Amino acid sequence: MLTRLSIRDFAVVARAELDFGPGLTVISGETGAGKSLLVDALGFLSGARGDAGAVRHGAERAELSAEFTLTDCPAAAAWLAEAELDDDGACQLRRTLRADGGSRAWINGRSVTLTQLAELAGLLVEIHGQHAQQALLARPQQTRLLDDFARHPALLAAVADSAKRWKALQQERDALLARGDVGERQAWLQHQLDELQAQPLDPATLAELDASHRRHTHAAALIAACEAALEALGGDDALGARLQRLRNSLQRERDHEPRLADVDAMLEAASIQLDEALALLQRIRDDLDLDPATLAEIERQLGRIHDLARKHRLPPDRLAAHRDALAAELESLADADARLQQLDRDIAKALADWQAAAAALSGSRRAAAAKLGQAITTLMGELGMAGGSFEVLLDPNPTGVPDPLGSERAEFMVSANPGQPPRPLRKVASGGELSRISLAIEVATQGQDAAATLVFDEVDAGIGGAVAAAVGAKLRALGASKQVLCVTHQPQVAAAGHAQYRVSKAAKDGITQSSVVALDAEGRVDEIARMLGGANVSQEARAAARKLLESP
Repeated sequence: MLTRLSIRDFAVVARAELDFGPGLTVISGETGAGKSLLVDALGFLSGARGDAGAVRHGAERAELSAEFTLTDCPAAAAWLAEAELDDDGACQLRRTLRADGGSRAWINGRSVTLTQLAELAGLLVEIHGQHAQQALLARPQQTRLLDDFARHPALLAAVADSAKRWKALQQERDALLARGDVGERQAWLQHQLDELQAQPLDPATLAELDASHRRHTHAAALIAACEAALEALGGDDALGARLQRLRNSLQRERDHEPRLADVDAMLEAASIQLDEALALLQRIRDDLDLDPATLAEIERQLGRIHDLARKHRLPPDRLAAHRDALAAELESLADADARLQQLDRDIAKALADWQAAAAALSGSRRAAAAKLGQAITTLMGELGMAGGSFEVLLDPNPTGVPDPLGSERAEFMVSANPGQPPRPLRKVASGGELSRISLAIEVATQGQDAAATLVFDEVDAGIGGAVAAAVGAKLRALGASKQVLCVTHQPQVAAAGHAQYRVSKAAKDGITQSSVVALDAEGRVDEIARMLGGANVSQEARAAARKLLESP
């Protein structure tokens, strides 16, 4: 629900702050005062193209913002969460338009594209008026409204699920066929596997092979280093013998200095470590091999592995995973023919399931279309279009491919006057007629569209008297389930509102400006009296205004 609309330097409005509540809010004012500017402001905040001429003369930029509560609009809350623009339940749309034509948009203080702004606004506000881009003119929205009116979610789910299953099976079959001749693929895979399996490719084996190659490549230097270390550590005058002589010398003096016992223990530990180092050096020396044939074989093996890596365009350490993947594919192809036959059976069953579900959905839609058409036709007569008619055309989908939305699309068809053939709603030219037809649709469907705020402009164009009263009554009734804003010049419609704003225009410093004022009870009496009797408000007009307000 819209709670606040702020306007600054937009068209002829210098500054306006409007607070909105639930129910029906009407906006009135003299002709040319700028009543529809509020609708234009919401349209601009909904992503409509900005014209630099909309910036108030003398200002650098126009700035508009709207705040909404989301308790009655879960679709918008979900959109914000998915786009990561949610902010503890807050929802603010803001947009600026510079005098040079540039514009920017924000959602909850974060910069967004106009596409994002329009997507979110479409879930929050539905504008009914002269503008061709309103959602009710879009066929997907018309189909959704018909489905909401029919109340058959289980049928919709069955159609969507069967279509999804059919598509998944078809994609698997296409992928299987895209492999080409299975026998050729199997032969190619087996050849690749034979080459890969002939070599040690596991990471641990590759690491050991590399280490062995390094050892054999540097064997001579390693042997020399080991022999030098053995000579230095283990000869008659080497470190080990000198360490033992040092221990013997210190042991003779231990009786005079007890702490020498600790030194001897440390030297004993060092002697043990030295003996172990000598033993390991000897084993390493004995393991080293200067055989050129062994080195050549290791290099040949590494060469074959690197050749495979180049062939498959992979680093050597990923060849093992590639080998396993090829083996898995070869195994999956072993029963490819059987799988293909099973897929054909499964696809046929999924198609039959979809056809049955789509037929049930079509039957429910036909019944709902007849009821909805009759209900809206009746409402059109009450709203000043007697003799007009409304029907819902179900246009079959010619592709025959299982569609998650069913086998047809709805098209709203309207004849606004007797004797005229029905035409698509999107081609209805009169803004006033279109607004009243939209009102009839909203009333008949009880405002089942996603947006929680409905805006009507020119809904009362060309009507008066009892018809205007009927329009007001319908708007007020719709306000029981939705927030409704209506720009009106009819006193009967204005009297039906739960709240009212008046737009007035005056010249200030030689510049025309519009102002918007919220009306209290007496202010509403004066305004409706003006709407009834013109500029010179009489006591009779005030009495008539009070009477209208007492029986909306």
